[in-house]
Amino acid sequence: MTVYDMEKLTEKLKNGDKEEKIKAAKTLANIKDDSSVQVLIETFNDDDPEVRLQAAKSLVEINEPAVKPLIQQLKVEEGNARKYATYALKGIGDESAVKSLIEALNDDDWGVRKFAALALGEIGNKQAVEPVIELLKDDDWGVKVAATRALGDLGDERAVDPIKKARRNATGDKDYKKVANRVLKKFK
Repeated sequence: MTVYDMEKLTEKLKNGDKEEKIKAAKTLANIKDDSSVQVLIETFNDDDPEVRLQAAKSLVEINEPAVKPLIQQLKVEEGNARKYATYALKGIGDESAVKSLIEALNDDDWGVRKFAALALGEIGNKQAVEPVIELLKDDDWGVKVAATRALGDLGDERAVDPIKKARRNATGDKDYKKVANRVLKKFK
């Protein structure tokens, strides 16, 4: 069994160069306790998006011990924290996050809305169907695509007509229409 020095890992994660930070975040995934979860969540504020992404991936590996702290991050003001928390919750796929992820569908940050929709699709809880259908009207193209894909993953017939309507309304948007057509084939 490997013994990890939390102090050294925390120091590298906060003050190391990019490669040291990424390596420290990967190592922290092996320490499945509250202290490693908290240190990784604090990394959501790092300047480097690759470091933030690795922190989120490490939290996915930690899995269940990270769920509650990640749900709490959905309520903070800082956008990166909410976005990466949603990304990590998507990877974990825990049912206990469904209510908070549904609330995150109304976030001001398009990235949070996008990952929340995808997470809800992967979790597969039917409570999410109606709220995700509402995202088909979102102004952000990526959010609309994520919502469409999530509805396909949810596989609930209530989504068919709203997806068709969104496809009709996507005048001139061939890319969205392709996504909608692929998703609609899942319902046949």
